[in-house]
Parts: sequence; C-alpha cells; structure tokens
Amino acid sequence: MALREPVDLILLDLMLPGQNGLSVCDKLRKGGSSTPILMLTARRQTKDKVAGLKAGGDDYLTKPFQMSELLARVEALLRRSATSPDTAPPRHQFGSIAIDTRSTEVTRDGQAIPMSAKEFQLLRYFVEHPNVTLTREELLREVWGYGIRPSTRTVDVHVAWLRQKLEPDLKNPQFILTVVGFGYKFAR
Repeated sequence: MALREPVDLILLDLMLPGQNGLSVCDKLRKGGSSTPILMLTARRQTKDKVAGLKAGGDDYLTKPFQMSELLARVEALLRRSATSPDTAPPRHQFGSIAIDTRSTEVTRDGQAIPMSAKEFQLLRYFVEHPNVTLTREELLREVWGYGIRPSTRTVDVHVAWLRQKLEPDLKNPQFILTVVGFGYKFAR
C-alpha cells in the first residue's frame, strides 16, 4: 500500500507475522519509496539498530518507550521530510505506471518503458501538474524552452508517443487527455 498511495510516515515493527520488518523496509526502498520510516522493536543491540538503519530506516526506537519520545521522533521525521509546494516528490505512481524523477526511469508493473529525454521531460511536467489544463504554448515554453510559439506540432507528436507507451487503450486515453481548443490535461 505504501508503494501505491502517498503516506506521510511509516511506523514499522521489525517482528511482523509472516515476514521480517527489515525485508519490508528493504522492499519499500527498492520500490522507490522515500517516505520516512520509524522502526519500532524490542531488539536493543547495536547490530540490530545498524541493520535497521542500513535497510532504509530513518530512525529506530526500542521498546518499551515513552509515548512522548515516540511523538517527538515522529514530529522530527515529518519536519525533515516536509516538502515545500515547489518541491516535487521524486516518485509518481498512476495506474500501473511508476516514474522515478531522480533516476529518470519509467516502469509499468516493474518493467522499464524506454523513453527519449524529451518524452520523459514532458511526462514529468504532466505529472507535476495533475488535473491542470496545459496549453501547447506552455508546454513548448516549459519543456522545450521556446520563447515564442513556433508553428509546430511537436507537442502533439510527443503526446501521441507518450500515449502509445502509457495508455492501456489509445482510443480512450485515461491519463493524458485532450482538452479541445486548449491543450492537454494529465488526469490523476
């Protein structure tokens, strides 16, 4: 669930039924999650704390603990992970598509989708502006860096290429929608 939906913080016990909390943490990090993880456990040895932090945990609290300490650690992690409105998250998910803006990788169900640099830049701009109608002029300015509107179908061609790579049904796009007379909208 933490890989599919945005969460602010993960409290993760290491002793879970059926699987180890360290392996859950490792899967989250390998899956691209940068959500802060606070590990809770009865394991007090230094080697256990080191293993938890190396698996991707951001903090480690041993049981028993005072509720005030837990709350203070949660507040500190949330404060450090807070993003300003101008800072986009490094990972985006929609449908079966995942985009990692740091590694410039796009995957569907874990399989890489090859993209040109410009296709990736356009897709990134779309996902960073969800549910906003974007004009061709804005896209040309922000993605291509054109100062004046040239007579070009560049945006339309690149949108068509993105749809071929991302949309399950090209005749009925569900992610990159055409807004007739205006431009395009990325539906989240």
